Amino acid sequence: MDAITLLTQRRSIPRLLAPAPTGEALDNMLAAGLRAPDHGALTPWEFVVATGEGLDKLSAILKSAAEAGNEEDAVVEKATKSPYRAPMVITVIARTKQHDKVPVIEQHISAGCAAQAMQMAAVAQGFQGFWRTGKWAYHPVVREAFNVSGDDEIVGFLYVGTPDCTPAGVPKRDTAKYVTYL
Repeated sequence: MDAITLLTQRRSIPRLLAPAPTGEALDNMLAAGLRAPDHGALTPWEFVVATGEGLDKLSAILKSAAEAGNEEDAVVEKATKSPYRAPMVITVIARTKQHDKVPVIEQHISAGCAAQAMQMAAVAQGFQGFWRTGKWAYHPVVREAFNVSGDDEIVGFLYVGTPDCTPAGVPKRDTAKYVTYL
């Protein structure tokens, strides 16, 4: 798949099965994430890869957050099951650093770029994925479990695996609605 097709035809695929990327394919994804735009060479990211028992640990973290929030049983169950929507979940964390020329927001955006780069690398290698954040990323129990404090943020959970369906066509978007020129 050429780069332009990859970028202009991207779709999130929410139905994912095993296998997840391993070996060189996973290494390529992580390397792509590490090449995200990074003003000041701060490398303001951390990637936490969960597969197998790691998904069980992520499930327990999300269940604890839902229970701590006194959520209804259905919400607790949904949070508990969510890591199993794919055989791999990569938690992408912005690990910010104080810097006179690189504001925190730019570091968060850089971590988001890393997440997208990893997703694109997965697709380029025949895998698929979808990126979710949701309220659990901001919950104190989840933040504590991932040692996220201060200006650091979980920018998303990147679910990755083998597609279980054929993606629908990409909707056309009129650039005139979103683009202006000076």
